[in-house]
Amino acid sequence: MAAAAEPGARAWLGGGSPRPVSPAGSPVLGSGGRTRPRPGSGTERAGARAPGPAAQGHSFRKVTLTKPTFCHFCSDFIWGLGGFLCDVCNFMSHEKCLRHVKTPCAGVAPSLVRVPVAHCFGPRGLYKRKFCAVCRKGLESLALRCEVCELHVHPECVPFACSDCRQCHQDGYQDHDTYHHHWREGNLPSGARCEVCKKTCGSSDVLAGVRCEWCGIQAHSACASALAPECSFGRLRPLLLPPACVRLRSRNFSKAHCFRIPENAVELGDWDDSTDGGIPVGLGREAAGPESGKLILKIFDGNDAIRRNHFRLVTVSRLAKTEEVLEAALRAYYVSEDPQNFELQALPLPLSAGDAQSLEPAEEESGRYPGPHEFTPEAWVIRALPRTQEVLKIYPGWLKVGVAYVSICVTPQSTARTVVLEALPLLGRQAECLEDFQLMEVLMGSRQVQRTVLASEEPLLDRLRDARQTSLRQVSQMRFYVAESRAVTPHVSLFVGGLPPSLSSQEYGNLLHETMATKAAVVSLSHVYSSQGAVVLDITCFAEAERLYMLGRDMTVQGRLLTTLVLPDVLHEKLPPGCCPLLVFVNPKSGGLKGRDLLCSFRKLLNPHQVFELTNGGPLPGFHLFSQVPCFRVLVCGGDGTVGWVLTALEETRHRLACPEPSVAILPLGTGNDLGRVLRWGAGYSGEDPFSVLVSVDEADAVLMDRWTILLDAHEAAGAENSMVDAEPPKIVQMSNYCGIGIDAELSLDFHQAREEEPGKFTSRLHNKGVYVRVGLQKISHSRSLHKEIRLQVEQQEVELPSIEGLIFINIPSWGSGADLWGSDSDSRFEKPRMDDGLLEVVGVTGVMHMGQVQGGLRSGIRIAQGSYFRVTLLKATPVQVDGEPWVQAPGHMIISAAGPKVHMLRKAKQKPRKAGATRDPRGDIVPAPEGSAK
Repeated sequence: MAAAAEPGARAWLGGGSPRPVSPAGSPVLGSGGRTRPRPGSGTERAGARAPGPAAQGHSFRKVTLTKPTFCHFCSDFIWGLGGFLCDVCNFMSHEKCLRHVKTPCAGVAPSLVRVPVAHCFGPRGLYKRKFCAVCRKGLESLALRCEVCELHVHPECVPFACSDCRQCHQDGYQDHDTYHHHWREGNLPSGARCEVCKKTCGSSDVLAGVRCEWCGIQAHSACASALAPECSFGRLRPLLLPPACVRLRSRNFSKAHCFRIPENAVELGDWDDSTDGGIPVGLGREAAGPESGKLILKIFDGNDAIRRNHFRLVTVSRLAKTEEVLEAALRAYYVSEDPQNFELQALPLPLSAGDAQSLEPAEEESGRYPGPHEFTPEAWVIRALPRTQEVLKIYPGWLKVGVAYVSICVTPQSTARTVVLEALPLLGRQAECLEDFQLMEVLMGSRQVQRTVLASEEPLLDRLRDARQTSLRQVSQMRFYVAESRAVTPHVSLFVGGLPPSLSSQEYGNLLHETMATKAAVVSLSHVYSSQGAVVLDITCFAEAERLYMLGRDMTVQGRLLTTLVLPDVLHEKLPPGCCPLLVFVNPKSGGLKGRDLLCSFRKLLNPHQVFELTNGGPLPGFHLFSQVPCFRVLVCGGDGTVGWVLTALEETRHRLACPEPSVAILPLGTGNDLGRVLRWGAGYSGEDPFSVLVSVDEADAVLMDRWTILLDAHEAAGAENSMVDAEPPKIVQMSNYCGIGIDAELSLDFHQAREEEPGKFTSRLHNKGVYVRVGLQKISHSRSLHKEIRLQVEQQEVELPSIEGLIFINIPSWGSGADLWGSDSDSRFEKPRMDDGLLEVVGVTGVMHMGQVQGGLRSGIRIAQGSYFRVTLLKATPVQVDGEPWVQAPGHMIISAAGPKVHMLRKAKQKPRKAGATRDPRGDIVPAPEGSAK
């Protein structure tokens, strides 16, 4: 029995070397991706083994270089013809750098993960000049990227990736308040500078250098150990929702469910989608004919791989010995155990899926590899030899302990209970009662971390034997924890939207019971948002929460599709002083698909729990999540209509918020973006660094802006003038920018209808403006004499209208993509307009030609009135638009008045000159949308 010293958050950056893998003399290289040879992969023949013990679990050997190659440690060019290559993970090094290597081999990396957290891979895409974190090869074809961290992998390397994603919330397992740096190797920009030595640490040629996924600092792998382990969360600390302040006990909910990422944006499936499931490993994809002296073998790692037909292709010499082939097969699956504990068994082909459970050796000497003149089976499976005892690493289920794990020898008589009894004294808990602890098996898959509590009398040696029979790869990602046997109280908050509005709590409860068969014993309504038709369920049973979540995603109630979201709990009392987290709303349909890229960037730069996609439930789930946060800010990424949507939701939920007046910033993604122009956020997003955008939000100045309520009361004349009947119920809309009646709204309505018919064409701001020009030219000779169809009262006084075709109420000094409709000339009749003066300006336009002159800066509108209360009478059905959202309003009345308190907006501070050579945070780099996906 032995105890190992506790490592840091990323133990591989310092500390001792793990147990080295067994030496292998085969010329077969490590795992290969679907790539042609890149710098660093040009090796031709094997040479001597690396001198001394293998560092960090690598299996180095000297190779002859045939192409320009760079060192993965120092990223410098390897001069001469010799370098040292790891047979397992393809790590290439100078001889002088071998003793300094800190990066662990992919075969031992899973054992060094401090807290296992699964990844959430997005759709396949092209990521230029990026490298796979598993096989270290370049990503020259479709690859995967985690939506939460900067992990890039080939699709075939996903099963071998470490479950070392960012821990963004507490889940009841190994929770802690102090966060260490979360290091991610490689894929740094070429100009990245080391935080310690200030020298260049990035490389576009190899996977080199490390970066903290939280604070963004970058360093050489050797220099990172000189930094303090605690992470300060960097420049974005004031905007970040600390992970220690978020609690979510999700059990079987995937990472995509926890972070509200739609399934169409997540890579589903297992391994590769090829027909035969083959994944090439070795010297290349070329056919190994008799003249090449090479053989390509199919290698399976257990019954599960046979059933799924998932294998690895291994290239070996025709003269290779049995031991060499076995070592190559183990390296293909990143298994670092002693090859003497395994054997290769030939598989009879064709093999049906049902035979996987009863496989027998194909011949008596099943482990013997056939000679060059014998028949060579097409497929082989790696089998573990029977063991009478085994040494297990037992990890503590709590973090405040002086060791990372203890080693326990298990025999056929060892059970989960005896292992716990033996491990407790080694972990300093000898005075504790045995019944208060349990043994937990954790399977650290790259896509999901599964935890299983073992029965007290479970024989561990038998369980390990069965697991190896199923999959050797999974056993290498298996870990055992001694955890306290405390009862975990299930608690899941489930947001359900899309319900009929304006119902009572009792009516919502009855409706959910009828449609979803909710169980009253474990499901209760914690919050009801009647005006929005949404509720939040408090569920005390994991199975019931999972059932309701899956059921609600495809259910419709009264013709409306439901939205179900898993929401965490924000522990607002644990927020550090001065923390004002940023609530981010992104409309992925705005900005020509730039919204989806921004979603991914903000999830990486911030805590993904504070980033919401507006097409998945709207703004209400975000405001509910932050309802108890005493101080927060809001960033809205979208057009003026999106900003109005969020501000309306804020107005409706203001009375429920602990911070009733959060300041709102804008990242303009729409076509007009008039409010963004006024607040200095620009005419539209054009690919700026998302990290710089967040810094600008933190430095922005708070300003006030009026909000206006428009009451739409439509009527139709029925007989006598005094006899009126309701045509439709009154409706209330909120306005921030402007309200147009007549020709302005008619053009907006034509554009809106064109976009609804062919939404795929409206992905460019320039194209959208072109459509506006086209519909405007079609209306250039149009005349409807609007002044004869409406009546206007300002402050309850009738105002005579001039001959106009459009009447516009403006709240901000920007209209129609930046035009100044009111004009800058002084007028003694009116006050100077401001967006916080409690007044609206009323302007008229005479037609399309006049509007074009205003937008060209040649004229201004016709000033009509200024006031705080307006009543408009529509005598005929007339086009109306509010903040760019148009419709045809039936005859009736429109009453415009101030809407409660002013809104706190954030105005971008004046730009400061940027220092030369300043680097961007690579976590916020915008990557083009995936150019293809697997069929």
